[in-house]
Amino acid sequence: MRKSEILAELTRLGAVAVIRMSDTEKLKKVSEAIHKGGVSALEITMTTPNALAVIESLSKSMGSEIIIGVGSVLDAQTAISAINAGAQFVVSPVFKPDIVETVKKLDIPVMPGAFTPTEIQTAYESGADIVKVFPAEIVGMSFFKSILAPMPHLKLMPTGGVTLTNAGEWLKAGACAVGVGTALLERRAIEENNFVKLTENARLLVKSIAEERM
Repeated sequence: MRKSEILAELTRLGAVAVIRMSDTEKLKKVSEAIHKGGVSALEITMTTPNALAVIESLSKSMGSEIIIGVGSVLDAQTAISAINAGAQFVVSPVFKPDIVETVKKLDIPVMPGAFTPTEIQTAYESGADIVKVFPAEIVGMSFFKSILAPMPHLKLMPTGGVTLTNAGEWLKAGACAVGVGTALLERRAIEENNFVKLTENARLLVKSIAEERM
């Protein structure tokens, strides 16, 4: 997929599953479960053991069905390695110009993290395709409305504070998509191999998004 197509699909889906797991043996089953529920954009964080190998494996086995990205990227070389492994978008919890510049040259969507209005606009001016507002639970939905009023050109994605039932409200507040982690990927369900529960969670998340867009 081209960069524009990936961005369009991420916006259409409205949600990115942020996967941060220590048990990589279960990661594929988790990915399949939430994909079955309609969540088909996955961000594999670099805090996941053997993250690059996981990205490469998922890319080969599910790459035609889902969009696979990398998260928690803190330097440009990691971004390059992840893209070489199959990552289709790059997310960072912080804004570092060299990451944005490097990923932009490779024609891959890049989503740096920012928190203040100045940081967000600076990230945009540096070439960010979407700005990850993190941690979003600190500022809340009203922050998005306030930021977008004078700067409607921004594309913002909250991570933190997004639940299975309020995702649509974040979109209503102006987010182009949401990042969802623990609310979607319940630790207990994963420990108990209750993948049906994860599928149900995904469907609930998708329903929240769909209802807002009706």
